[in-house]
This record gives sequence, structure tokens and C-alpha cells, in this order.
Amino acid sequence: MIAKFGGVPFVSPSMREVSVDHNRAAIDFANRLITGGIDVVIFLTGVGTRILVQQVERHVDRERFLAAVSDVKSVVRGPKPLAVLKELGITPTIVVPEPNTWRDVLATLDERLPVANLVVGLQEYGVTNRSLVAGLEARGATVETVHVYDWALPEDCGPLEQNIRRIAAGEIDVAMFTSANQVLNLLKLADELGIVDEVRAGLRNIVVASIGPTTSEMLRNEELPVDLEPSHPKMGHLVTEAAARAQSLLTRKRSISKQLGNCGIGTRELRMPNSPLPTPHSPLADSPFLKACRREPTPYTPVWLMRQAGRYMPEYRRIRAEHSFLDLCRNPQLCSEIMCVAVERLGVDAAIVFSDLLPILEPMGMDLEFAQGEGPHIHNPVRESADVDRVAELESADALHFVMEAVRQTRADLPGHIPLIGFAGAPFTLASYAIEGGASRDFLHTKTLMFRDRAAWDALMGRLARAVIVYLNAQIAAGAQAVQLFDSWVGTLGPDDYRTYVLPHVQKVIAGITPGVPVISFATGNPQLVPLLAEGGASVISVDWRVRLDEAWQMIGDERAIQGNLDPMTLLADTAEFRRRATDILQQAAGRPGHIFNLGHGVLPQTPPDNARALVDIVHELSSQC
Repeated sequence: MIAKFGGVPFVSPSMREVSVDHNRAAIDFANRLITGGIDVVIFLTGVGTRILVQQVERHVDRERFLAAVSDVKSVVRGPKPLAVLKELGITPTIVVPEPNTWRDVLATLDERLPVANLVVGLQEYGVTNRSLVAGLEARGATVETVHVYDWALPEDCGPLEQNIRRIAAGEIDVAMFTSANQVLNLLKLADELGIVDEVRAGLRNIVVASIGPTTSEMLRNEELPVDLEPSHPKMGHLVTEAAARAQSLLTRKRSISKQLGNCGIGTRELRMPNSPLPTPHSPLADSPFLKACRREPTPYTPVWLMRQAGRYMPEYRRIRAEHSFLDLCRNPQLCSEIMCVAVERLGVDAAIVFSDLLPILEPMGMDLEFAQGEGPHIHNPVRESADVDRVAELESADALHFVMEAVRQTRADLPGHIPLIGFAGAPFTLASYAIEGGASRDFLHTKTLMFRDRAAWDALMGRLARAVIVYLNAQIAAGAQAVQLFDSWVGTLGPDDYRTYVLPHVQKVIAGITPGVPVISFATGNPQLVPLLAEGGASVISVDWRVRLDEAWQMIGDERAIQGNLDPMTLLADTAEFRRRATDILQQAAGRPGHIFNLGHGVLPQTPPDNARALVDIVHELSSQC
């Protein structure tokens, strides 16, 4: 197929399945199944299903084992294990639909076979899928894993070695990966050859095409790019879509690389900047946004909009039609593209990395899912004091490398004078998601834990605060010039509870941020919290529309900049109305240095894009006349 589209294929086997010798665990599993100790069996691969039967039949009656499989609920992850079971005369209970990822397995079980209080046998493939195991356990299942084979390098590594050397030498334009374990084996052999760094650098300068989400996740776990993932996880789609898009992707990547080279910046230097701070008096440092953060005079009031790259943009909707939200957040190239398009279309003075508040919770042990049309859902919420102990410390931002890569990519793609803002959820909002398991109106579970067990609450908040420090500083190191803390739900608290249960942890976060980097503290829902936000120590306080901007500035004092605060609903009105309201806010600022114009919350999905652009132009026009 590659040759059919005019390409020159260099194909190399990169792995083989090696059966586990003397697999006592498989025999024990078979006996448990025959005696009724297993309720559900999940078959993840066709090869693994076949090997499992072969290992079992040497010690257990084959027909009894297959009859036991037929008697329980069985789940197959896609067509390959389905085909093997059909050969064995077994019709599975459930076939997981494409793209057959572990998330699809869990979603299918939620819909068709709840596993609470059931014993689930899991046929593993090569390596343990810890996310799938955790997801099953979070749903109340007891999981018994059956490891039946390992991944090994091919018996003849010659063709793979040749391709590895071609990548290192820059002789390859497109690399296609059809399995997550191909990535590991390629890097393993490259390491044995002593050229793993050259291979990593080579992959960053070519088009990397991944067959589907599982392979993409592995590439990103190894801090490698994913430039293309087909609309369907099939070889035909992979080759066809690569043929259509590879040339433009390659031109773009190499253009960026050339620009960096002309500036004396190499790939490795881009990934780990020597200094997170812009050079003094450079176009970036002297941008209106950063000057406003420092409360210095600006030629006009800088403006950017929360959710300026979002559902109101047709470009965003087209991309979302092909990608789940989490997959989009894990795709640095698309994250950069979405934000850069928004910056160019709107004419704003700052960009913010495209991501979400909640991915930080995944490496801390939360089973996070974004359900279609329902928003985020955490399947293993923290409800009791004892649950706090299973929330892991975020020792480093390695597990969130895709966010750092999005920061690096966006920084590289943005115009040199446009600052990039990194962000994180504030500890209270993150804690509320972790405790409630999703959106909430009354925050019943959050306040119950907060009021009932102060020690557990502080332990959770402390853990989240330390995680946010690690996360934001990693974004700064990757290329963000400022950071914003989003406390979207803290308005549910009164001032006294905020001071007691939240403020100390916010102060710890802000004190831990890289010195010299502006921190914006944003909260919504309760104007009485504004003075307490200032006590948190942020250099910029962002307020919503529930308080006048001039009154809010009096609350925080002249030593801090302020951001805000047009009601997002205003952008659904006509131009004359939001011009009038923008004028009123600018008059409240009265030309004082340190005002960053923004909405009081994010752009609404119903907002006409032309209205958002008109607002930016109006703010620039009116403020430059002051």
C-alpha cells in the first residue's frame, strides 16, 4: 500500500510473542474457572487467547476448560480474540467496539455488564495494563490477571537495526507504528546499539504515525511525538491518511526545526530551556500582557479570553469530531494548532496552553473519563478519610509529559512576542472533583470530608498543592511565561471557610512557583473571596462579573494587577452592547497600570466567533485612546 501511494517502504519486524514457560498461574486460573471461582473473563488479544488454551490443555481437560469459558460472561477486545474464540466454538458475551482501547473496555462494561462484586479474569498481553486493572477495581471488581506471553525482539533483528540506523541518520521521512510494544522494542534495540539519543532526535524531526490511541499513549509516555493518528485504527486508514497528510506535516516540522536552528536552539535545548524567564527588554518580556502583570504602563490594555480556543470555534469542532477530549489533550500538535489558530483569529495578547484541569489527577491514582456529553467523571472518588491514603504523590511531571510537549510545541509555534500562559486547577477545585467524582451543585461530599476530618482534608489538599507546584513549574520550564490557578468551584465557600480550609494551601502553591514568573489567581462565584485571593500571594487577581472591577481593585490593593471581568453572556448580545460594557470596565480601571482585560469566566460555546474578535478590537481601540 505504501508503494501504491508513491512511498518507499522499509518494513521491519519489531517484536514476537514468547509463551511463558511452565505457567502455573494459567493452570490455577483454569481450575478456578472450572470450579466456578471466576465470573467474567476478558480476552485482550487473539494470540494470548490461543496461547492460554495451549498452556492450559497440557494440564487440564481441554473440553472442560472451554465449557467453563462458555458458561461465564466473556468479553473480547476486538476482532482477533473474537476470531480465536469462534474457532474454539465459543460465542463471547460482549465484543468491545473500535478502537478497542482499555477505556473502551471499561465503557462497554459500564453499559452492558457492571462488574461490581464480580471476579474478573483478565488475559494480559505482553505487559500488565495497570490502567485497566485499576479501572476494574475502581468499579468494585476483584481482578485475577493471567500473564501468558512476553514481548521479545524478533529472532532476526537485522531489518529492525537497519531501520533504526536510518531514523538516526535522518534517512526516513515517516515512521509508522502499529503496536505500543513496537515503540519499546525499537528503543530497547537502539539503546543496545548505543544510538538511542540519535533515534529520539530523529523521530522528533520526522512524521510519526500511530495506528491508534494505545500506541499513541506509549509514544507519548516515551516523550516521542505523535503527528498523525488515523480516523480508524486500521492499517488501510493509517497508510491512506499518512499519504494524504505526511508531506504537509513534514514540511511544517522541518520548518520549525530550521527556524530553531537559525536561532541557535537545538531540539534538546527546546525541550529543556536553560531559563524559564524571557530575556529582559526582549519583545516577549516587553509584551503588553507581561508588562501589565508587572503593573508597568502599556500602550493599550492587553486582552485574552479564557477558553479562547474552544467549542465556539468551527476549527475546534472539526477536530473534536475526530478525537475524544482526553485524546485531544494528549496530542501536543493539535493542542498547539487549536491555540495558535485562536490567537491569530482573535488578535489577543496572550495564549494559554490548550489542556484541561483534570489530567493531573490521573497519575495521582484517579480513574478519569470524559463521557460524551456528560463532562468529566472520576470512577474511584475519594469519599472517606481512608481514601486519601490511596491518592499518590506527584513526584515529577513525567506522567504529564504530553502537557509539557504541548507547552513546548505551542511556544515554538506562537509569534515570538505573544506570551504563553500555563495553568492548573487550584487545590480546592481539584479536591472537589476528586471527592465528588464529577460536577456538583451542593458539594455535599466535599464539605462533609472537609468538616468531618480536618486532618484528612489537609492531607489531601497538601498532596494536591505539592502536585500543582511540580506541574506548574514543569510548564514554566517547558516554555510558559506566566501561570494561572483556576479555582472554578471555590465560590461555594464563605470567607471564613476559605481562610481556614483553602488559603494556607493556595499560599503554599504560589510560594513554590519559580521566582519571577507572574501567577494569576482566578476564582468565581463569591466576590467576598477577592481580598483573600490577594492574601494568597498572586501577582494578578482575576475576578468575575459579580463584582465591579474598581471595587475589586480596592479590595486587593494597588500593589497587585487585576484581570477581568466582562460577563461572558455579553458576547451573545450585539456589538453596541458589549462595546458599552467594555467601555464601562475600562473606565473603572481608569488607565491604572496592571489591568488585563478578560471575561469573568470562559467563552460560551454559543458565542459567535466574530463577536469575540470584535471585543478584542474594541478593547485595543478604546484603551489606546486613553
